[in-house]
Amino acid sequence: MNAKPPSPATPASPPADDWRIDRERAVRLFGPAAHDWPIEIVEETGSTNADLMTRLKALPQRRNALARPIVRVAYLQTAGRGRRGRSWVAQPGDALLFSLACVVPRPIDGLAGLSLAIGSALVDGLRTLPVAAPGQIALKWPNDVLLEGDKLVGILVETAWSTPSATAVVIGIGTNVRGADTLAAKVRALNAGADAPPVPGTTPTALSRVWPNANLTDTLAAELNALESALQRFGQSGFAPFQARWNACHAYAGREVALFEQGKELMRGVAVGVDERGQLLVDTAQGREAVATGDISLRIADGGA
Repeated sequence: MNAKPPSPATPASPPADDWRIDRERAVRLFGPAAHDWPIEIVEETGSTNADLMTRLKALPQRRNALARPIVRVAYLQTAGRGRRGRSWVAQPGDALLFSLACVVPRPIDGLAGLSLAIGSALVDGLRTLPVAAPGQIALKWPNDVLLEGDKLVGILVETAWSTPSATAVVIGIGTNVRGADTLAAKVRALNAGADAPPVPGTTPTALSRVWPNANLTDTLAAELNALESALQRFGQSGFAPFQARWNACHAYAGREVALFEQGKELMRGVAVGVDERGQLLVDTAQGREAVATGDISLRIADGGA
């Protein structure tokens, strides 16, 4: 099941001041497969990822342990985090914060590229929304979705357990829907005293930048509809079916980049794209290098636009 653009019969977006998720509207917008997913919506929790990790760890470790993915949405996460333990900053109603728990029918070494496949699906889902510049929603390796070069979505994938035939995973997704200016101010405050200028691709932005009526309800439906088919494909074939699509949405293709590990520059060169395992391909002075995900950050090299 693929996410589809809203048809003329689709009800108008809810008013911008009604920031809560309209469950009835969401159900109308969900595709037939996503209808079967349990979707929990709570006011507040520490971390939706942590909540679902606890549940997965309590399941029997077998391929059929979970009949269908579970989605848990929170308006506020008091201990939300992104890659490398960074805090996720968001006001209730401004960001769509949810986690998805599922059992992928692949061993843990078959999960290479899962976060990139999720990113590719999110781009496709978000581009079905009535945004003014769908082509400006793009991908930054390995786990971010950008809008006009700024950070729109963060993705965090964690594993609860693995067997030779299946792996239980929780996929955390945070999408900035509204309030980009307020969010940027909070991030600047958190980084107060830092000497370095903002790093391109890390400045937060929101969907409301290109969609005045941006709301959590339609964003949730678009993302889950895209994720449903993506999880099916990844479970069957891994990242390979997503490689071409990811490369087509690559924000930094053909640009000079620098890669850092624990704050130290690891290499620099021209970003080419990703291979069939989701490794970043970089043309350096020494030749083409393949970089695996991990504690690596990617930036436009000094002097890049």
